[in-house]
Amino acid sequence: MSYTIVMDSCGERTQEMKQDPRIVSAPLTMQLDEYSFVDDDTFDQADFLRKIAASPNCPKSACPSPDYYKEAFDQGTERAYAVTLSAELSGSYNSAMLARKLLLEEKPEMKIHVFNSRSASIGETLITRKIQECEEAGMEFEQLVETVESYIDGQNTYFVLENLETLRKNGRLSNLKAFVASALKIKPVMKATPEGTIVQLDQARGINKALVKLVNYLAEDVENPEEKVLALSHCNCPDRAKMVRDAILERIPVKDVILLDSAGITTMYANDGGVVVVI
Repeated sequence: MSYTIVMDSCGERTQEMKQDPRIVSAPLTMQLDEYSFVDDDTFDQADFLRKIAASPNCPKSACPSPDYYKEAFDQGTERAYAVTLSAELSGSYNSAMLARKLLLEEKPEMKIHVFNSRSASIGETLITRKIQECEEAGMEFEQLVETVESYIDGQNTYFVLENLETLRKNGRLSNLKAFVASALKIKPVMKATPEGTIVQLDQARGINKALVKLVNYLAEDVENPEEKVLALSHCNCPDRAKMVRDAILERIPVKDVILLDSAGITTMYANDGGVVVVI
């Protein structure tokens, strides 16, 4: 192995990625009341969603430690990369950066780069895939970093939530606003900014109308879609995600499509019925 990619667990891994020893997952952990969850292959989405629904409290997450990242980087390879969820949303990026600094002090000959996805979920999956493509193409380290950073600049991340309870519980949505939104069945259409923060693009009454708006925004925003991979992550709603995928493909041509069930951190924020789309 000449390279290692460490992807924090907010990114969903494909089956091929899970079987590839060059791709290492850095699991975040979650705490809800007296329960602890590790976002790895032991994560039970159905059980987690049941506990969230039954609790008045908001689950909290913790990023991987610098020591974990340092050990994950140090696989005996010449090059190592990390892909983390947006630095605006988590300490995962800073943890990986500290690990990079510590390891380079011990092994200055290594080449290590930490990619701030400025996204989350399936966006990290696409970035990891892009790193692999560049490595397989034989790119030099510096060229790869420049290419992948440019790829991140061109990514667009959208999502629609069926359930606003996590946003209400963590204080990002007032009780009154959450109540009104729930009573009127208003669903926000959200997007990641170029800096990696989250903004509301629009809203609609009903999840299906909100998803139609998501498709419209995506189709209008994307440039050169035939060169891009469309990726969707869903929280316990595969039929809904497939409907969104098909609606997008009716509007634009793409190079490839990935559709995955959400891992733990995405499940925590998207909640039951949420859909994330990245292109």
